[in-house]
Amino acid sequence: QVQLVESGGNSVQAGGSLRLSCAASGSIFSIITMGWYRQAPGKQRELVATITNSGNSQYADSVKGRFTISRDNAKNTVDLQMNSLKPEDTARYYCRSQAWFGSLKDYWGQGTQVTVSS
Repeated sequence: QVQLVESGGNSVQAGGSLRLSCAASGSIFSIITMGWYRQAPGKQRELVATITNSGNSQYADSVKGRFTISRDNAKNTVDLQMNSLKPEDTARYYCRSQAWFGSLKDYWGQGTQVTVSS
């Protein structure tokens, strides 16, 4: 089992920055990939950025050049630095991990709210 706790959500004005953090606990040695997803009201949850154990990352086109995902394997955290925020970035942001326990299993945090005002 893996537990994930997000922090760092807040309300900011357009053009501002926020840093989200996700702390993993439990069987963290089984984690392969960690990432951030978001869900705006009335919309489906979508990928924002993911990063593997080896540091390979991928981003949604909408956040490339503005958001940076980073991972600290020693601290078992994954951060999302968000710059040049736009109102369309407003959503609840969720941390996700994929871990191997004989098969690949998904774990999600409770989410943290990001609101960007124009």
